[in-house]
Amino acid sequence: MASLNTSSFLSSSKRVVPVNASINVPKFPEIPFSSSSKLPSRMLFEELNGFSHSILPSQNTNLTVSQSHDDLIRSELYVILEAVADRVEMHHNIGEQRDNWNTLLLNSINMITLAASTMAGVAGVAASNGAALLAFKLSSGLLFSAATGMLVIMNKLQPSQLAEEQRNATRLFRQLQNEIETKLAIGKVNEKDVKAAMAKVLALDKAYPLPLLGAMIEKFPSKFEHATWWPSSSPKGTTLQSKEAKNGWNEGLEMELKEVMEVVKKKDIEDYERLGNLVLKVNKSLAIAGPLLTGVAAVGSMFISPESSWSAIVPAVAGALSTAINGFEHGGQVGMVAEMYRNCAGFFEMLEDSVQEAIEEDVERRENGELFEMKLALKLGRSLSQLRDLAKKSAYSRVEGADVDEFASKLF
Repeated sequence: MASLNTSSFLSSSKRVVPVNASINVPKFPEIPFSSSSKLPSRMLFEELNGFSHSILPSQNTNLTVSQSHDDLIRSELYVILEAVADRVEMHHNIGEQRDNWNTLLLNSINMITLAASTMAGVAGVAASNGAALLAFKLSSGLLFSAATGMLVIMNKLQPSQLAEEQRNATRLFRQLQNEIETKLAIGKVNEKDVKAAMAKVLALDKAYPLPLLGAMIEKFPSKFEHATWWPSSSPKGTTLQSKEAKNGWNEGLEMELKEVMEVVKKKDIEDYERLGNLVLKVNKSLAIAGPLLTGVAAVGSMFISPESSWSAIVPAVAGALSTAINGFEHGGQVGMVAEMYRNCAGFFEMLEDSVQEAIEEDVERRENGELFEMKLALKLGRSLSQLRDLAKKSAYSRVEGADVDEFASKLF
């Protein structure tokens, strides 16, 4: 009985009882993986180590490079703009200074010449007194000699013409300054604008030099020459061949501009060349006559003698004539008038070159045709309808063999 109980106990102890046990683990959200995303471990590593930078896409890199290039171009234009503003102030100040030269030198020379003429006249009256005669003769001779030397220098430099050159340079530099400021305000600038602005600055520096020695413009050239202050260019493009409008241009607009330029060439430029040559000849004659008369007066004052009371007439009259001629030449600013005609003739030549350059350039690279036409009309002081009427008159006059009865410009 005891063995039976023991065996039953052992058998019952060997029976396996199944145990159901489980561990509840929280469910994490699924992380979407893609070929372009970073691994979670890499992202965690960068966060823990404080990395905030990431590789930009290629498009953003190109955009940053493009913006940096545009900023560089704008900076270059601003540098040129600062140089242009400095030149405006420089030419303005020097123009005022040279205008003062003209006034001061003219007044000084005329006062010296009149004083010398008076002394020569008094010397003829004081012929009986030897000491007084010698004093007046020496004084008038020295004053006439000084006036002659000052006149030679003044007529060589032509201060009134120098002042007009600086006034023109100031106006043209201000025009360039406004042009650059407009481009910067619009915001569309490129390397071509920088090169064009730089070329215009250098061309203006060459056309209107500041030094008086070496680089000064020839005041008495053998032939009247136009002023040239724009950079030369030789575009190699194709003209518009069809009547279809493109970029504001068509064949009719090109013909209109060509006809207007024919009127400018035959009427305006020829007229200013004629007037410029005339004023140049008058200025040359006056520039020679003034010092010549004071030189004659200086020599004549040395020959005043008590034996001849008429010996004082020559220096006195020559001095008076010299004063009148100097007053007309420099007081009337004949040199300034010559420079004005030279500048006006250059203005019309610049218009002709700009129209020719625009027509020869590729249509896609040209300035808008309607805008270009409006600019030309404003420069000539005309409305668009008046500009078109002028082109029609030019075409009809060439067919009929007659001349146009009006000038292209209504401003000058």
